[in-house]
Amino acid sequence: MDKIGFIGTGSMGSILIESLLSAKALSPGQVMISNRTPAKAHLLAEKHPGLIVAGSNADLAREATTIMLCVKPLEYSVLLEQITSVLTPDHLLITITSPIKLAHLESQVPCPVARVVPSITNAVKSGVSLCEFGARIQQEQRHFVHNLFAHISTPIEISEPFLRITSDIASCGPAFISYILQQMIHEAVEETGISEEAATYMTTQMLIGIADLLREEAFTLPTLQKRVCVPGGITGEGLIPLQDGIPGLFAQVFRRTQAKFVEDQEHVARFLSNQPH
Repeated sequence: MDKIGFIGTGSMGSILIESLLSAKALSPGQVMISNRTPAKAHLLAEKHPGLIVAGSNADLAREATTIMLCVKPLEYSVLLEQITSVLTPDHLLITITSPIKLAHLESQVPCPVARVVPSITNAVKSGVSLCEFGARIQQEQRHFVHNLFAHISTPIEISEPFLRITSDIASCGPAFISYILQQMIHEAVEETGISEEAATYMTTQMLIGIADLLREEAFTLPTLQKRVCVPGGITGEGLIPLQDGIPGLFAQVFRRTQAKFVEDQEHVARFLSNQPH
């Protein structure tokens, strides 16, 4: 396999690198990295002997035919100025950033582009990764992306109209669910005096158990609720305030994420349009 370059070794970039190495999808010698702060790239290389730190983003692009762009949206203009002159039609650019439109990115470079939206669950080789492909992508490249990310996730191909909602569920969802469960723990402690440690442990184990039930297809979400909530029982009584308060809540969540997404897309488009090329 040719070398794969990762530009950006921050939170998600480092998770992807370490997950792919752990899954043996890549060996350290196949991975080149660069970071705006070189010291961070060198720290990651120290953890994984054999990982190659590029002297610059342009050097990385000269050596790696597949390049993962793991930087913030407003860094793309400078980044493209640094690497576009060395890109060829044989390169493949993969962005993990959702506000960057693939058509816009494709118009800036001579090579095919794709998007893979990862999830923090990929850190343990679980969850999904969302794949979107530009107009120049060949079938072989599509298969390459799917096969690479299948080592750490279940790749799902999406289209642009559903990019935000699928990202909300697969990528933002762990934060949403984590917040809800933290509220459950906090209010259990406040209402009953149970220790936070005990409530946290039981909540965590409960969540792991639900995941196992769903993974084994022992239940679906509706059948699981039905089995636990027997008629006239305590669970049903506890569900009443949830049934009063939860419906419509995620509609508000999704409206806000959609609005912020559009705002970010417009901001990025304006920023890129105002940059010299």
